[in-house]
Amino acid sequence: MNLLKSLAAVSSMTLVSRILGFAREAIVARYFGAQIGTDAFFTAFRLPNLLRRIFAEGAFSQAFVPILAEYKAQQGEEATRTFIAYVSGMLTLALAMVTLIGVVAAPVVVWVTASGFKGDPEKFALTAHMLRIVFPYIFLISLSSLAGAVLNTWNRFSVPAFVPTLLNVSMILFALFVSPYCHPPIMALAWGVLAGGILQLVWQLPHLKQIGMLVLPRLRWNDAGVWRVMRQMGPAILGVSVAQISLLINLSFASYLPDGSISWMNYADRLMEFPNGLLGVALGTILLPSLSKTFANKDQAEYSRLLDWGLRLCLMMALPASVALAILSGPLIASLLQYGKFLPHDTLKTQYALLAYTVGLSGFLLVKVLAPGFYARQNIRTPVKIAIFTLVLTQLMNLAFIGPLKHAGLALSIGLASCANAGLLYWKLRSQNVFTPLPGWKIFFIKILVALAVMAAVLFGTLYVMPAWDQGLMVMRLLRLSVVVLAGLVAYFGSLFALGFRLSDFSRRAA
Repeated sequence: MNLLKSLAAVSSMTLVSRILGFAREAIVARYFGAQIGTDAFFTAFRLPNLLRRIFAEGAFSQAFVPILAEYKAQQGEEATRTFIAYVSGMLTLALAMVTLIGVVAAPVVVWVTASGFKGDPEKFALTAHMLRIVFPYIFLISLSSLAGAVLNTWNRFSVPAFVPTLLNVSMILFALFVSPYCHPPIMALAWGVLAGGILQLVWQLPHLKQIGMLVLPRLRWNDAGVWRVMRQMGPAILGVSVAQISLLINLSFASYLPDGSISWMNYADRLMEFPNGLLGVALGTILLPSLSKTFANKDQAEYSRLLDWGLRLCLMMALPASVALAILSGPLIASLLQYGKFLPHDTLKTQYALLAYTVGLSGFLLVKVLAPGFYARQNIRTPVKIAIFTLVLTQLMNLAFIGPLKHAGLALSIGLASCANAGLLYWKLRSQNVFTPLPGWKIFFIKILVALAVMAAVLFGTLYVMPAWDQGLMVMRLLRLSVVVLAGLVAYFGSLFALGFRLSDFSRRAA
């Protein structure tokens, strides 16, 4: 398997999803702006979304994929099918219980996680109502992520990578065509989330059948494989929960800030998710199964080479993305969002949050590469300890930054803490003699810095000759923005080519 081609396939599917995600956010901004209704929806949607990361893409995948790869390599097809059936049965039962509790206790959940809403009964009631609608999404998307983990282990990366597109399509359609029939109209977004979750799960079932791994969930309490996953999930849940608890605390902080603060942070976060999903999530997706296979085969040299490859590729893309997002933050937000009810004031506030987030973009992406280095070795305790330290650090920075910087201070604390997280993960990999970098890192960094300087100069120069970004229809703004982005891409990658970088240098094969 060519990892670079697999990465390109996953990234291309993710690109489609992120473009539709931008379209979704632009529609939400145009029709609903940044006010009480959007704050309520983003708060309601974030809660099951955070639980999804704990039960599905986070703790569950970290515990499940390495053991699944081991079963596939050593136990045979029938044993693997049985293992998947038992694990899916246990996951289904746990998710059903969590979903039921979330729906029944929605007002309590809102009271705990967004306590600032208590002073506004209308906002509080609307958030609780939407939370009851979107909470079953955790059940649907977690089972969808189980299916995706199986498909990724069989190197079918494109199918799970396409799945987020279905949620975006569903929310766009509901916002455009269902909202006029809802009261208030923002309720349509909650129903769109629920419909999108159903589509995401159903889409993958035929593909599981193609590889012979579509099985009915079954319960067997004493299965050894299931308990191995459960034992791994214990520290994994703690580790992933620490990150999600940090986000919930930030949400609680933001609920005390002026109306619109949560929405501004959400819009900025969506823009940050573009490079994060396009590269970070894609790299983590293809690296975890490959690293797990090398660990199962006890091939330490290949394990180290895979991590080195992932880190170089990550930095080569993360650093220009950080610089470009910072330079283009204003034009980007104005071109995508500043229409209808989304005012220039909202653009400025969202830009502050995006600038703060870009400080930690490289950290966000590096964690996606470094953390699988531990999960593949079935070592989840080390990332958990680092995550706990990161949580404490984040909250200390929240207290320091929220006064002078408001919502941007909350974004900055997350960004800086992600850099600390990545640095500590790297240090642990080195100190435990798990990872040994290949030669050539010093000259690699020098070339990247030269290319970044050229790109920044070209971006500033191109922006200087452009008219004001709040002028013209959306199509014209996006065309102008595309010209600027294209000029930056040509400058950066052209510089790297002139400095000796070649695509073939990053081609890598894995079993």
